Amino acid sequence: MEQLIREKLTAIGDFSSVNTIRQVGGGDINQAYYVRTQEREYFIKGNNNIPPHFFRVEAKGLRSIAETRTVAVPEVLDYDEPENGKTGLLVIDWIEGIPASTTTEQLGRKVAEMHQHQNSQHGFCEDTFIGTLPQPNGLFDSWLTYYREQRLESQLHTAVSQGNMPEKRRKRMAVLLDRLDDWIPASVPPSLLHGDLWGGNWLPGPDGEPFLVDPSVLYGDRLFELAFTEVFGGFPDDFYKAYREAYPIPDYYSDVKPLYQLYYLLVHLNMFGEVYGPSVDRVLSEYIG
Repeated sequence: MEQLIREKLTAIGDFSSVNTIRQVGGGDINQAYYVRTQEREYFIKGNNNIPPHFFRVEAKGLRSIAETRTVAVPEVLDYDEPENGKTGLLVIDWIEGIPASTTTEQLGRKVAEMHQHQNSQHGFCEDTFIGTLPQPNGLFDSWLTYYREQRLESQLHTAVSQGNMPEKRRKRMAVLLDRLDDWIPASVPPSLLHGDLWGGNWLPGPDGEPFLVDPSVLYGDRLFELAFTEVFGGFPDDFYKAYREAYPIPDYYSDVKPLYQLYYLLVHLNMFGEVYGPSVDRVLSEYIG
């Protein structure tokens, strides 16, 4: 891997000597490295077991967020589209800093500003990934249709194929999908969403400025994003306070929050197994008994 990294640095125009190549955290799926040359610092991911577009769509997501000029993201410097099991690399800026007292407040406000950047349709122009799982996309006029077909049904099919969907759970999922329009609005603004916004996917940069990393972007109901921020304990109160001040949250949030969290619980069910089954069942019970 070190030789590939050195070759990549040369390819992107950094001919200076390499001082440090150190494997770091953040590599649950990929191998991750901190690299320092005489010119600058890099964060480099590598993987030889990915589809060719795996790093391309991550780079596209980072650039989509950057284009909003709201919340900061690392600069994408280069990426590979590997085929036939070859190793590909994604090269981005190394981000490091210490949280300031206002960092999570800034994050809440800047995420709200990002959500105000909207598209004419829901979804995304390319299929993406969440963890190791593929996420089919496409562009849809109806958020309800997109959420049902491209999100919930997609994870349901994966769960069935992996044996994570016993008959009782599968039947209740079928009922829920049939009745989804009882709760999910078809017509909401398609906001730009990070798509995988939990506490591990942001970090403080210089001067405590918050940065988002590891996106799986889409356009959709911004409440879908907010619901996921609360799945694993939520963000600090000042994050939500600042968000609400910048972009008030509609009243129907409490009606759809568990239903939006269901998608991410299905993802975790498919990635980590039945330990997440009871959480899926609790949401199903809340909506259909």
